[in-house]
Amino acid sequence: MNKTHKLTLRQKLNTEKAAGIICTMPFLIGFLAFMIIPMCISLYYSFCDYNILTPPVFTGMKNFQRMFTDEVFYQTLAVTFKFAFISVPMRLVFALIIALLLFKSTKMTGLYRALYYLPSIIGGSVAVAILWKRLFSLDGLINKLFMALGMKEPISWLGDTKTAIWTLIILAVWQFGSSMLIFLSALKQIPTSLYEAARVDGANSWQQFWKITLPLLTPNIHFNLVMQMINGFLAFTQCLIITQGKPLNSTLFYTVYMYQQSFLFGSTGYGAALAWVMLALIAVITWILFATKKLWVYDGGL
Repeated sequence: MNKTHKLTLRQKLNTEKAAGIICTMPFLIGFLAFMIIPMCISLYYSFCDYNILTPPVFTGMKNFQRMFTDEVFYQTLAVTFKFAFISVPMRLVFALIIALLLFKSTKMTGLYRALYYLPSIIGGSVAVAILWKRLFSLDGLINKLFMALGMKEPISWLGDTKTAIWTLIILAVWQFGSSMLIFLSALKQIPTSLYEAARVDGANSWQQFWKITLPLLTPNIHFNLVMQMINGFLAFTQCLIITQGKPLNSTLFYTVYMYQQSFLFGSTGYGAALAWVMLALIAVITWILFATKKLWVYDGGL
């Protein structure tokens, strides 16, 4: 009887269903322990007066009501929207241009692709943020280059409200490697017969791009747009290391303000409320991108 039971148990473990459960169990446990449970705790804290050092006290909607009178909250929203809505389209444009340039295979194409993708790997690191800060400092390389070209006075790139945010945008645009690889992969999937037929009809390279390449890339553009827009709203390291939100909060990202409230200003409950508002904003923007997808994405795409 035991032998039969053991064989039955072994047979059950050898099924595809059992293998799937066993293989996904580490991810499910990690997702539950490090995502779902912390999110539930954060949701509770968003309705509490809590500062880590003292027990949370339930205060209802007080934290959310506080946002309506918080001028910095509105300022960080404006800065984050400006950063995301400028840097993301520019990043996608650069990614598409480089992908088109690297589409033709040469002996050095592999090296060029690796070099262009490298910023996406290291671009969000603390080391690169520190390097970027030094590049745009008063005695940095950028000012030295301009001085060599005849500029009389160095520019305070990080100390001027008009230029500080652009240093962060340029850094974000520089990290276009992942989008470039997606575009490059999509370009390889476009049938060459379409271009051959277009050339027979007398279409030049520019017309081929607008009538064939770009429409067939719209599904990939939409995917990149969604992913990069989410990343744009969640940008954190660049602001914290390079500008700390200065000058005059002109570069203070929403995520950095949320971090400051949670861990520096002793308003962890308010920081949790800010986090849930950001989650709602990202959800709305993502919904808008998908709701408008049919207006410009080619439904017969790759």
